[in-house]
Amino acid sequence: MSEGPGSTSEAEAYRQELRKEKRKRKGLVIVNTGTGKGKTTAAFGVAFRARGRGMRVGILQFIKPNTARFGEIRAARDAGIHVEGSGDGWTWKSKDLDESAAMARAGWERAREYIEGDEFDVLVLDEFTYPLHYEWLDTAEVLDWLREHKPADMHLVITGRYAPDALIDFADLVTEMKLIKHPFREQGIRAQKGIEF
Repeated sequence: MSEGPGSTSEAEAYRQELRKEKRKRKGLVIVNTGTGKGKTTAAFGVAFRARGRGMRVGILQFIKPNTARFGEIRAARDAGIHVEGSGDGWTWKSKDLDESAAMARAGWERAREYIEGDEFDVLVLDEFTYPLHYEWLDTAEVLDWLREHKPADMHLVITGRYAPDALIDFADLVTEMKLIKHPFREQGIRAQKGIEF
């Protein structure tokens, strides 16, 4: 039986040809957005994969406080991933949105220090779309700064709902998580340890 298009030997020949070529490498800007769950989870997946390859990885969370001890944070710290929070909890529960905005701006200053200092090979800015969406930070200014200062080989992962169009245009990879069904909405099942936190 002869092998047709897409056969194993054809695929292997294609991979060998690609390896011979000098492929362009660059630090990617990755955006996980949308109304569905999994944006932060996917970003942590990249963080763990990179750490498993010996890369320096940092995660800066823009809504969660530095006192958060969710399962993914504990596991990341155990794996040698730097994780810090720069928020006061969820914006819809905030007692002082001006304080929430100030914390987000302070978090952006911290992110800039990490980026300029070239401290990480992979930096996750978790829930960073919210300060942009709420206009606590100016999207155009943020993107201009990143164009000028992000090291060419640093990977930057940004998560959160409502990613501005300008950020989507700027990014190399954008994934939209779409909510189809949710256990709380359809069945009243609350968030569960080890699954949501």
